[in-house]
Amino acid sequence: AEQALTDQSKTGGPRISFACGVWHDRTMPIRPAYRDAAESFKAVARAVNFRQKPEEATEEINAWVSASTDGLIPSILSRGALSDLTDLVLANAIYFKGKWAKPFAGYLTQHDKFHRLDGTAVDAPFMRGLGSHNIACHDGFKVLQLRYEEGHGPLLPQPPALAPTPVPIYSMCVFLPDARRGLWRLTDKIACNPDFLRKHLPRNSVLVGDFRLPKFKVTFGMTMNDVLQEMGVKEAFELGKADLSNMVENGGRRKMALEKVIHMAVIEVNEEGTEAAAATYMTRLGCTPDSRPPAPCVDFVADHPFAFFIVEEVSGAILFAGHVLDPTIK
Repeated sequence: AEQALTDQSKTGGPRISFACGVWHDRTMPIRPAYRDAAESFKAVARAVNFRQKPEEATEEINAWVSASTDGLIPSILSRGALSDLTDLVLANAIYFKGKWAKPFAGYLTQHDKFHRLDGTAVDAPFMRGLGSHNIACHDGFKVLQLRYEEGHGPLLPQPPALAPTPVPIYSMCVFLPDARRGLWRLTDKIACNPDFLRKHLPRNSVLVGDFRLPKFKVTFGMTMNDVLQEMGVKEAFELGKADLSNMVENGGRRKMALEKVIHMAVIEVNEEGTEAAAATYMTRLGCTPDSRPPAPCVDFVADHPFAFFIVEEVSGAILFAGHVLDPTIK
């Protein structure tokens, strides 16, 4: 996981910015053992003045997130999100941007209709592909796998006695239902089987006929309290029942409760690297005709809601999981 979340941009791979932190009120200092545990998960633990200056604490947390993501995520907490009753805040932010290994040509991008779940349609810019792509056709859905440009070597220190760590390989996997309103049925299948994604990825490339994928940018942020409580993490949020006192020195003056768990993610998909694409396509001209019958083409037209995943293939880590209901909404 550490290798998967390491920025690869200096070696020609994707740009990855990751930030995770734990903030506690300064009247409740965290035990060194917990601080060390947080750092082992690439998180930092810091003390702030929730009691007397919650707004100042908000600005401090936002400034740290902005610095950790090079300004790509300028803030994660809204004004008034914290109060003088806050004991503890967990925050997580991740940004990913990579160049396609096989870029799209910008001059091929055209507006077309994207059909939303409510039956209406919007005009959206669609990238169009030529040649072959990694596509798998299954009963009721198709899967597209788009590789990102790889880095040229490991960024983490390599112990001399061990074999070199494989270079991370990142790809975006698009799960497109055949039916325009089939997204939720497909995502239910994915959620019910932890191996569903891996088992349905493409195994080879196929020639494409009509290939359209909308450009989109997703900025997602939410408080995860309700989600975690639905998963069974309930008492940690309840004053009087929660007991996180083992995190702090001397057990604290009172039982600690978890106030907020906040998550924010940003991802954008476009034709980046289009100049290289034009040169690549030009190399196909002037080939000797093949007397064999042409292989059947596969259409992949993502003109209705679909799910997508950003995956690091070596470790199997999923950096992003989301869906696009309307590519025109940021």
